[in-house]
Parts: sequence; structure tokens; C-alpha cells
Amino acid sequence: MARMEELYHEGSRRLQDRFDTRRLADRIEERIVRDHIDDDDRAFIEAADMFFIATCDAEGRPNCSYKGGEPGFVRVLDPQTIAFPSYDGNGMYLTMGNALVNPEVGLLFISFEVRRRLRLNGVASIAEDDPLLPEYPEAQFVVRVHATRVFPNCPRYIHQYQLVERSRFVPKSECRTPVPQWKRSEWANDVLPERDPALEPDAEIVHRG
Repeated sequence: MARMEELYHEGSRRLQDRFDTRRLADRIEERIVRDHIDDDDRAFIEAADMFFIATCDAEGRPNCSYKGGEPGFVRVLDPQTIAFPSYDGNGMYLTMGNALVNPEVGLLFISFEVRRRLRLNGVASIAEDDPLLPEYPEAQFVVRVHATRVFPNCPRYIHQYQLVERSRFVPKSECRTPVPQWKRSEWANDVLPERDPALEPDAEIVHRG
């Protein structure tokens, strides 16, 4: 595989030289940093029920957020493309707004049960008419990420946790999604979008789920 020299910038090199890790960093880049998703990566990604995504706005100001769903909500479409839905949130669109003006993104897939993590950096695109949209109940749009770098991270500092219960708020085709209580709060109720489910009088209200 061709070396991706741009992986390390001046700041990275300065610290590598300070702590004598330049040789190790170059070997890691050579051996495990790829520009595609292999079969093992695919199995890990498609089994994930959550990931973290980092974005920056047009001025370089960062944002990091959590995305959760049912296992399989992130799909690997080919060796360089993943897709996932964007569900109703708090309406701020910090992450996806960033992706519209600066599509470079970094994703961290992590399993606290098996203590494993995988980084995927790439270029995001957003489509409200994506052909996958009907397959994601209640999704507002679909995000696709073209992978530019994929590589595992050492799991030594991952604490081990076990799943207790997945969120009730993740949309499912077989049942109606409950509404978070904060949307019925006095400070939020009068500024909700016109078609927000929280405005429906018979909506199920859940404090936490």
C-alpha cells in the first residue's frame, strides 16, 4: 500500500520526535492504516449499535457527538462507503450542519463489551432522497461517508461494560416511537417544528428510555 504521508502533520511529528515514536508511527501507518474497509471491519461496523463522530465547521471549530441505533443501522455499502440514518434530535444540527460546510469527518466505532475500537475518517455527504431512506423508519436523511483512512486502535484503555438496555427512542417499524419529556417542557413546546410528534396529544412521553 502506498504511504499516505499526509497522515502526520508538523504537530504529530513534533511529539513523535519528542517521545521517540516516529519509527513506530511510520510502521503503524505502513502496516495497519488502510484506505478501505475490509471484511473484518465490515463485520464490526455492522454489528455496532453506536459510534462517535467528530466534525468541524468552516472555521475549524470542532464538535463531537454520539450516534446510536439498532445493530446494523450503519451499513457498509462497499469497501470505501458506509451509510447511516440521521434521526430526529434536538434540532440544533451541529454535527450534520458541520458536515454540510466541511465534509471531512472522523468516526470512532467502539465496543465496550469486547473492548475493541476502530477509526474511520472520510468525506461525508447528506441526502434527503437517498435510496436507503425508506429502510430507516423516521430518518430525516441518510449520511454516506467515503472512507479515506480506516484503522484499529489499541484497546488497552477501554473499560469493559455490558449492555443493559438499548434506547427506546430508536425508531422501529413495528412500533410507535415515544417522545422525550423535554419536548413537552414549557421552554421548548411552543417552538417545536409543526409536525413534531411531541405535539400529538396521544404521544407517549418518556423521561428516559
